[in-house]
Amino acid sequence: MAGMFPPPPDDPASVLRRAVNRLGRRMRSERLPDSLPTGRLGALAQLYREGPSSPGAMAAALHVQPQSLTRTLAALEHDGLVTRVRDADDGRQYRIELTQSGFEAMARDVEHRDAWLRARMETELNDTERQLLRLAAGLLDRLAADE
Repeated sequence: MAGMFPPPPDDPASVLRRAVNRLGRRMRSERLPDSLPTGRLGALAQLYREGPSSPGAMAAALHVQPQSLTRTLAALEHDGLVTRVRDADDGRQYRIELTQSGFEAMARDVEHRDAWLRARMETELNDTERQLLRLAAGLLDRLAADE
């Protein structure tokens, strides 16, 4: 089977996509032993970054079907990590908020992954490379921004 597929393109976009995907997979694998499933962690992360939100806005931001998010939110609420609060402007609607436990769970996860990445950067990169990576992070944020 070796040689059946052409080598991956080496244009800058392909190289960057592969590197970002690989780092993303590695970061997801660096989980705490008691970490939540990825989908639940993604929903918590959205609330951690953006604050309280309607389920519809969360589903759109996470690129998931509202029905899938409903199940995820029910599990997070059952675990005491999020709570539903009636919308002050429209009592028929509600917003999802992190509980203190949810905030602490996300903070632990973020710190754990940041510590792993920080250690890798210290051992694998020199000062100049770390500075370049910091600049590249800003560029990646610009590329990832909504249009």
